Amino acid sequence: MSIRTSLCDLFDIEHPVLLAPMAGVSGGALAAAVSQAGGLGLIGGGYGDVDWLAREFDVAGDTRIGVGFITWSLARQPYLLDLTLERSPAALMLSFGDFQPFLPRIREGKTKLIVQVQTLDQAREAVGAGVDAIVAQGAEAGGHGGARATLPFVPAVVDIAKGIPVIAAGGIADGRGLAAALALGASGVLCGTGFFASNESLASDNAKQAALCGSGDNTERSSVFDMARGLDWPDDWNLRTMRNAFTHQWSEDIEGLRQNLAEEQVRFEAAWAADDTDIAAVIVGEAADLIRVIEPAQVTLHGMISQAEDRLRHISRIIEPNSRG
Repeated sequence: MSIRTSLCDLFDIEHPVLLAPMAGVSGGALAAAVSQAGGLGLIGGGYGDVDWLAREFDVAGDTRIGVGFITWSLARQPYLLDLTLERSPAALMLSFGDFQPFLPRIREGKTKLIVQVQTLDQAREAVGAGVDAIVAQGAEAGGHGGARATLPFVPAVVDIAKGIPVIAAGGIADGRGLAAALALGASGVLCGTGFFASNESLASDNAKQAALCGSGDNTERSSVFDMARGLDWPDDWNLRTMRNAFTHQWSEDIEGLRQNLAEEQVRFEAAWAADDTDIAAVIVGEAADLIRVIEPAQVTLHGMISQAEDRLRHISRIIEPNSRG
């Protein structure tokens, strides 16, 4: 048995699994490892650091990969799009913001456009624009996200996608999640937390250990880390991370954080440099319960596929044949 969907055909990949472009975590080594294992790895372009991005493309070498950006980073730094397209990535994923201004430039080449959405209105806009694939992101995801839960949101997006492959994201880190996403009508999955602790991940050792020891019960959505990093995110989106001493102190006292922001930003930056996860952010989602070992990304991906195949076989066995004549 093998799992092949329209997503595999779109990107010419063996397995319908994409690496989430986690900023500062999904570098060239991790993206290449996922692609070499049969999925499609995406470098996390995030807010747009030109030198970092060029270096990580070089690390990936000739391996066929993609890249993802927070959309307004391209608006603020238009040359990032040129740099990216010069590398001819298999896919460009845009999240959070208006993707429309970049469509003409992207369509000049062979790079496929993936747009991540958190509402049905956003999904309709993506469908109307004729994007190549849509990521339907549920609120269970690590990092920034919206308010919809994955389970009801994915099939609602599928219903309006008009054949465009829909990629499920949010709370999916193993083969059971992949099987469930396929049952919902998705063509594949986008996984971040599941690869966060991979050998090839750029996450720090302390952050990986915090994720391995953590649980979805210990995550929360908040704006405190955006404030600490000086990032002016719109109110529509906030950040899911592991709880720590910093969130305990400030999540319920945003005004207090605002009043002490200069001092707290210095403290946060020092903690980030020192890899102090009591203060620095560990950006993972509710699927943290499902990652318990540090291992090569290839092992994680192949284990996911094997488990999904097993689940799908099991589902087929519990369907009783119709005995009526």
